Amino acid sequence: MTDLFEHALQERMKREAPLAARMRPRTLDEFIGQEHIVGEGKLLRRAIAADRLFSSILLWGPPGTGKTTLAQIIANRSQSRFITISAILAGKSELKEIIIQALESRRLHNERTILFVDEVHRWNKAQQDALLPHIENGTVTFIGATTENPYFEVIKALISRSRVFQLRNLNPIETGILIDRALKNEERGYGTRTIKLDPAARSHLVEVAGGDARNALNALELAVESTAPDTDGAIHITLDVAQESIQRRAVLYDKDGDAHYDTISAFIKSVRGSDPDAALYWLAKMLYAGEDPKFILRRLIILAGEDIGLADPQGLVVASAAAQAFDYVGLPEGIYPIVEATLYLATAPKSNSGTSYFKAMQKLQEEGQISVPRHLMDSNRDGDATTHGRDYIYPHDMEGHFTPQQYLPKKLLGTYFYKPADQGYESEVISRLEKWREAQRQALGITSLEEVPELTPDQIIELKRQIK
Repeated sequence: MTDLFEHALQERMKREAPLAARMRPRTLDEFIGQEHIVGEGKLLRRAIAADRLFSSILLWGPPGTGKTTLAQIIANRSQSRFITISAILAGKSELKEIIIQALESRRLHNERTILFVDEVHRWNKAQQDALLPHIENGTVTFIGATTENPYFEVIKALISRSRVFQLRNLNPIETGILIDRALKNEERGYGTRTIKLDPAARSHLVEVAGGDARNALNALELAVESTAPDTDGAIHITLDVAQESIQRRAVLYDKDGDAHYDTISAFIKSVRGSDPDAALYWLAKMLYAGEDPKFILRRLIILAGEDIGLADPQGLVVASAAAQAFDYVGLPEGIYPIVEATLYLATAPKSNSGTSYFKAMQKLQEEGQISVPRHLMDSNRDGDATTHGRDYIYPHDMEGHFTPQQYLPKKLLGTYFYKPADQGYESEVISRLEKWREAQRQALGITSLEEVPELTPDQIIELKRQIK
């Protein structure tokens, strides 16, 4: 009788479980995303399919990317005993009991034990150390799940005994597939009900979920369950309903449309125009709408080279450091290095003298290839036989570490591509460079000068296209 009541309770709990739990994939064929680790032919997929998971693994990734789901798929597939514990709730005493049971199962039934520890980074060093000997002697096969970087949060000894698999946020297509599947599934989802999900509402749920499957399905469930059916019995999920369900307003932003390009354009132009307030506003719009932070960081690195340049050489350092810091930290705290780089670049002195490269590129196209002057040629290979490199003067042997010798081809002497800006560090370059150029003109008898005019933005864009 107790078993009957227990069975009825379990069945009722399954039916009343949250949508995300009911729709959790049960097989690899149902699993969405993470093709880089469980796609056809991948190592982890082969091991799970063949029930040959003999080595321990660490599943590392953001919430809602499938770490626990993968563990449960392994449990469904494996003939081994599968035990799940949470590092938040379980400690060394619980682990000790699990190990005793694992030893008994191996001794009496020759049955392996797989131990899944969720949020393993929550265990302190002593707790993680307690697990090591039992992994080492094969008492348990360990599967750990963590949202934190295991190379910082998990002891080295445990990492060395495990294979680390990094899971990524689902992309919009994958998230959309999960939503559509939940609407159509008659057994576990809403397939038996008439639900109309507006395209704008679907897009909002996908974008705001941020690649978190659980977040997307929870929002869909709230939208469905809180919306009364119309006179025809259909539940209509509009954009307003979707916004309320996921507690965020939609913004005009399509990653593949005009709003995407217009917003990043406004952001870059605001930083270039030294308006930190506008830059922060457009940055907030992009991040709020789910833009990839790495895309923004790439654009900031480009801007540091193109629009800050030598007016503040630290600009490129700050932008590059922000990108590296974001890789370490991720969201949400990773917003800080992005903001720091944005504000630094917006308030830095500006120079686009880096575009002088394209003047040289255009001149090269106009003049064709011109031979390198003999004294600048490489003398290491055949200098004695060919006189390559002969008469070259080593600047560091001269006073001031400078000598006014010829560096451009003779035909181009007196041609100046680089014009320093009068901003920041670069303003210090102007007098120094003019002194060197004047000494070179006198030493080489240069009388004809050509300062190549600035190129238009369209000319620079066209020259960029030609770079391979």
